[in-house]
Amino acid sequence: MALTVRVIAPDKTVWDADSEEVILPSTTGQLGILTGHAPLLTALETGVMRVRSGKDWVAIALLGGFAEVENNEVTILVNAAERGDAINLEDARTAFREAEARLNKAQSGSDRQEMFSANQAYKRARARFQAAGGAA
Repeated sequence: MALTVRVIAPDKTVWDADSEEVILPSTTGQLGILTGHAPLLTALETGVMRVRSGKDWVAIALLGGFAEVENNEVTILVNAAERGDAINLEDARTAFREAEARLNKAQSGSDRQEMFSANQAYKRARARFQAAGGAA
């Protein structure tokens, strides 16, 4: 028996297929889902979701949202998502380094709004970089 996994963003469905396993970036840490999992509703952090279909793992960058697990169906509603194999690794690496520099600069200042904004940009860039195969 397999899990039916759907990743739905406002503008597109990023993933809709049967899978054997899902690892989600929940707000309380990494969360593994296998067939027969108890019903669950959880908030998701900006991070990388990994889904196993056959022997292959697919990485998907998620930008916050919610996941519901019920009757071997995993529905993931997110603000935005992007498959790692669709992300250019070098572009993601450059964006990650720029976001990291911006965050470091914001941490030395006292502007709370800039700190928050820089932190969000860093999380997004890190998720995209990791999903593309980067090691951050």
